Amino acid sequence: MSSNQQSQREVLSQGVMSTGDGARIFPDVEACIDCGGCVVACKRTWDIGPEAQRISISTMFEGEEADEGYNANSSQALDDGAFPGETAIPMQCYHCENAPCVSVCPTDALQKNDDDFVQVSEDLCVGCQYCLSACPFGAPQFPDEDDGGNAVVGTGGIMDKCTMCEERQDVGKGPACAEECATDAILVGQPGQIADELDKRDRDPFFNDEAMEVIFGEDAEVFD
Repeated sequence: MSSNQQSQREVLSQGVMSTGDGARIFPDVEACIDCGGCVVACKRTWDIGPEAQRISISTMFEGEEADEGYNANSSQALDDGAFPGETAIPMQCYHCENAPCVSVCPTDALQKNDDDFVQVSEDLCVGCQYCLSACPFGAPQFPDEDDGGNAVVGTGGIMDKCTMCEERQDVGKGPACAEECATDAILVGQPGQIADELDKRDRDPFFNDEAMEVIFGEDAEVFD
């Protein structure tokens, strides 16, 4: 590998601070430029067709400017009660510590595994979509949903979502979306590492205290 290729690899990977047991995934909203690279990386890595999307970019107030002094600082704007302007948010399964999807699943198709990733047992999922109603982040997807049948008997097909690229982490690689994010807007690591990185960037978490407790549980306090 040439020195230029190695340099590029480091730039693409610096948002991944650690992987494996206890690693979490979290967005730096201020860094996201809505390029869609994370969506492409995920689809290419896992051969996901056009009907499914395990990560998406949610854009608020598209084309609108923030209040004076708050451009590229939407988190601070919200804290101060100011208008944040256009804000792009990478949305996926954050593998929450207090995962609402796990708590509402009537068939135990959703569970946290030994590495703390929320996983789906396809043979137990009945497509009831309770998880979709419970998740604050819109992570559960139902690509094979039968709209007609679902309206009558709840047959939404098998749920699909971000797996946090667990297979890649098993061999020391980061999730594809984070590895290939050109602006390091998707951070992967222990909660303390993510909090420290946001602090280095002079950023606050975009989500409110209630959402942070859902995502990180007691570890949410490291972001204070």
